[in-house]
Amino acid sequence: MTGPLAGIVLGSASDLEIGKKAAEVFEYLDIPFEITVASAHRTPDDAANYSRNARSRGLKVIIAIAGLSAALPGVLAAHTTLPVIGIPVAGNTLGGLDALLSVVQMPPGVPVGSMGIGGGRNAALFAARIIALSDEKVHESLWNDTAESRRKVVESRAGITNLPLAPESSFEAG
Repeated sequence: MTGPLAGIVLGSASDLEIGKKAAEVFEYLDIPFEITVASAHRTPDDAANYSRNARSRGLKVIIAIAGLSAALPGVLAAHTTLPVIGIPVAGNTLGGLDALLSVVQMPPGVPVGSMGIGGGRNAALFAARIIALSDEKVHESLWNDTAESRRKVVESRAGITNLPLAPESSFEAG
């Protein structure tokens, strides 16, 4: 078995539900991953060391999940050249807007990709696309997942009843 290709770092254990959404995607696509907790404020050395060691351990991408000030994605990105994807978490105050703005407003030289608030599934899919650049097996898994999603949308058209539907020819290349 190969080691993990993706790391999921939770800012606190309360972020686990979003981490599980990312984990489900990695499991479905058969991408080895790991998950841990490291706080940018309470365990800053752990966060920095995790990030510094990630590449040498074989990780290709890091997903950082954090709320409130959401400093974790930036702290991790400051200590690695790996892509870091931030997931802002809705807190008790501003519904996650504070976290979203913290993640997307990184200073020059510390890039962090940002997903929407609570976007665990999209973060894992984006991470999988990064990994797929150099891993044909992951590329095939992603392609199959995309085809399955497409099929479900097309099939869902049949569920619309008692309304005038667009003809199937509307979706043919013109």
